[in-house]
Amino acid sequence: MKRYRNWFLICMVLLCGVGVMATAWLFADLPSADALGSQVTPPSIRIVDRHGRALYDIIDQETGRNTVLPLADIPLALQQATIATEDKSFYSNPGVDFTGILRALWTNAQDGAIVSGGSTITQQVVRNLLLNSDERREITVRRKLREMALAWQVTRRLHKDDILALYLNQSYYGGMAYGVEAAARTYFGKSAADLTLAESALIAGLPQAPALYNPLVDPEAAKTRQGAVLDLMLKQGYITPEQRDLAAREPLQYAATPYPVLAPHFVMMVRAELDNLLPPEVLYAGDGVTVRTTLDLNWQMHAENIVDEQIDLLNHPRNGAPTHAARNAALVALNPQTGEVMALVGNVDYFDEARQGAINMALMPRQPGSSLKPIVYAAGMDPRQPRLEDTVLSQNRFPFTPATRFHDVRTVFITHEQDPYVPVNFSRTEHGPVLLRQALASSLNIPAVIALDTVGVATAMRQAVLMGIGTLGEPNEYDLSFALGGGPVRLFDLTTAYAAFANGGSRITPSLILDVTDVQGNELYRAEPATPVRVLDERVAWLISDMLSDDQARILSFGQDSILNIGRTAAVKTGTTNDFHDNWTVGYTPDIVVGVWVGNADNTPMFNVTGVSGAGPIWHTFMRAVLRGTPDKPFPQPEGLVQVEVCRLSGLLPTDACPFRRYEWFIQGTEPREGDTFYRRVVMDKSTGLLANETTSPDQVIHQLALALPPELHPWAREEGLLVLDDLLLASAADADTAVAPIHLISPDPNTKYRLSTAVPPTAQQLPVEAVAAANMQAITLWLDGAPLATLTSPPYRIWWPLTPGVHTMWAEGVDGDGRRVSSEPITFEVLEAIRLSN
Repeated sequence: MKRYRNWFLICMVLLCGVGVMATAWLFADLPSADALGSQVTPPSIRIVDRHGRALYDIIDQETGRNTVLPLADIPLALQQATIATEDKSFYSNPGVDFTGILRALWTNAQDGAIVSGGSTITQQVVRNLLLNSDERREITVRRKLREMALAWQVTRRLHKDDILALYLNQSYYGGMAYGVEAAARTYFGKSAADLTLAESALIAGLPQAPALYNPLVDPEAAKTRQGAVLDLMLKQGYITPEQRDLAAREPLQYAATPYPVLAPHFVMMVRAELDNLLPPEVLYAGDGVTVRTTLDLNWQMHAENIVDEQIDLLNHPRNGAPTHAARNAALVALNPQTGEVMALVGNVDYFDEARQGAINMALMPRQPGSSLKPIVYAAGMDPRQPRLEDTVLSQNRFPFTPATRFHDVRTVFITHEQDPYVPVNFSRTEHGPVLLRQALASSLNIPAVIALDTVGVATAMRQAVLMGIGTLGEPNEYDLSFALGGGPVRLFDLTTAYAAFANGGSRITPSLILDVTDVQGNELYRAEPATPVRVLDERVAWLISDMLSDDQARILSFGQDSILNIGRTAAVKTGTTNDFHDNWTVGYTPDIVVGVWVGNADNTPMFNVTGVSGAGPIWHTFMRAVLRGTPDKPFPQPEGLVQVEVCRLSGLLPTDACPFRRYEWFIQGTEPREGDTFYRRVVMDKSTGLLANETTSPDQVIHQLALALPPELHPWAREEGLLVLDDLLLASAADADTAVAPIHLISPDPNTKYRLSTAVPPTAQQLPVEAVAAANMQAITLWLDGAPLATLTSPPYRIWWPLTPGVHTMWAEGVDGDGRRVSSEPITFEVLEAIRLSN
């Protein structure tokens, strides 16, 4: 008996030893159930628009995308589909379902496919969140037992709803998506809260074999799996047969891309900005963060659709005309009061590699054409500028006013390199004396260059930099072509600069992000209110806006009711480069400023596309779309402005002789002080067309208006058929000494190089030599290299000179009515020998 008892004790000891060893083998390094939250998938960073609508989830390429949702925000149908598929006794079992394991083995064997998993939902949670990656890949009894033990512990510590929420937020659904929210956005491009029963069933069936059932890779396999899930839901009583049939027949609309992104260029800018705002340990702490941006998704959709339609129209004209070869476009819309970016289209299609769609053209420096002109004029209108009377080229006082007169006629400037620069208007026509209002609104080139020459390149560039343009470089890199867009500018910066006009003269810093919050709603970052910086006198800003919104003033170049007119108060400026590489339209109201660029990302030229025909329609349509239903809002007028009547032609106070007048706005103290000098009343002899004299019969006397113009305006006036007072005085041989003006040599241009050609007969290679002078000149002699070339007694003082190789000096001399000899400034030019090609 004693022997049996000893053997029993030995067996018990052995069994205990085996038990201890088995326990150590199974559970010695078993993770603690309390560590359940330490292994969760790092949360994604959700980027949303200003109203909370999702734009994109930033994902870790190793851990995938993940956004945690409270169970209450997950559709009940998706919860039920998951329970029916993965663990029908979830709410009653202790974390392990032995019957379910056996049933799963039998079901899978019968169907020949994975229809139901053998592990409970709790077991899958602990496997994914507590076991390390190596152990998760094991298919052993040990792993299964450890998994069951942990599931039992977790069930004792957590409520079932919390376990289900962990499963739905952390399970892998394929396509780099962790959790149902990421899965819903990856496969359907929507939030989980918006999933239908059919979509919920499809997603619930993915975790068992996400690669096999990925609907973007094999939609048929995914559809079959969805049907199996719906059958399980019907079997468990979660849905009726009718609901099952309707869900099975429902067409599934999958996302266009595996990782849907809205406003992609804007999102990429937000990502870069986010890195500067918050450190990674803040962004990736907790259950993820939501970045609420300034973007309005409705505006963005309008912008993208309008841009797409216009580019398509330019490349496929409806009237059968040749394509305009314009493949790319960009749009920036921001609030000029706050700097918040409301919409941003960086290119036509972010995913179109053939058109380089990923390049954000809103951030690429391009030549701005005439869109810098308002900044040039604004610099000249600064009331802090010293007051100068009758500057040489503007023919009016400085600082500028909307009534400053410019002579829109052929004008030669000398560059830093001593080369001649002769700007021309886009229309290749000249308009004589024009006031600043019309010159700016109609985008005339010659007056803009004259304005820049008066203001100075450095002053204009300093104003541009103050308003937010930072890509121009140094002033010594530019000549007067800067006024016509000679420097690289980003659309984003140009739109920001125009905001200073819209808000009354203050630079604002554009902002992309409103706030950043964690999943509990705690605020991690909030944008500070905009801090405007005064960069322009508010009265100058208002005057620029008033001129750019004057539809009458732009008739000269754009006609009545052009595409620039949107049916409400809006200031707008276009820009086009001479070679059709870039065209622009930037315009604004007090509440929105919108800039548009059209061109080609590879810098190839378009065909006959201007700011009006290319970018203009995009700006027009977008402005009307986003402002629809809002009242017209004029620009708030600041104090310190006065309205004065002026003569339309000269911009000076009207005299009794001035027939055309208008009221113009001035900064107080800059209004004109002298009367008009252009219009003169003259008494004519109707029978001779000359001035009346003592021999004129009283019945032949008529009263007319003549123009007393500077000599450089005489050729223009004659071509327009206007009565020039100097011509009348000379022809009438009366009162000639009342017309006093210097002699100007207007052709050839100074410092110009001409080259003879072997392809043209020598007799045909001639150069026009022309001078202009007042009527008190008795005769004009043209001189070449110290020898008289020709003497002319009446205008036009023009001859044609056969080109002769060499460096030449030319000037004009004349004798006025008092017998005084006067001379023009000498000019130098060079004629080069023809290049002869050897055989």
